[in-house]
Amino acid sequence: MATKAEQRARTRAAIIEIAGRRFADGGYAGVALEDVVAEAGLTRGAIYHHFGSKEGLFRAVVEHAQRGVAERVEHAASVDADPLVAFLAGCRAFLEASLAPRVRRILLIDGPAVLGWGEWREGDLDTSVRLLDEGVAELAAAGAIRDERLGTLATMISGALNEAAIANAGAADAAAEVDAVIEVLGRLLSGLAPRAA
Repeated sequence: MATKAEQRARTRAAIIEIAGRRFADGGYAGVALEDVVAEAGLTRGAIYHHFGSKEGLFRAVVEHAQRGVAERVEHAASVDADPLVAFLAGCRAFLEASLAPRVRRILLIDGPAVLGWGEWREGDLDTSVRLLDEGVAELAAAGAIRDERLGTLATMISGALNEAAIANAGAADAAAEVDAVIEVLGRLLSGLAPRAA
């Protein structure tokens, strides 16, 4: 028999799943808490108990989506031993994950608008940018790029990937656009390789 903590965790996860689907379909403004409550078979008080407000629920949905994308990136980047191949695989995983309507709408469109840039950015720093920081540090340690201004490089790649993800969402051939972004990023990184003595 499940403990109360396990029941609470399951209820919370179910609410986040339902709300995530609804926020992805209708956008933050298009979702009424009553609809989430009805689908979850709960009371409005249960939503407030777990999340405090509609914005609190949305915040939990954003955090869940950020963790999910980060897990995909980490997995993709762990498959190859070559640091550059692994780094680019992680970037590709981010772009491919961002093609999912739920990720695009929740993380890249409504997330910054609803939570505010500062709060959204803080979550991005804890997930995507943290992984980019680690990735560029590994590239530098392996000698694939110069060990200079790595934080700046990670920030620039983060911005470029977020913008590419938004642009790719409306592309006729999104998969080809992902290929193009990764190819260009690979060339940019190769330009940062240490000069031969």
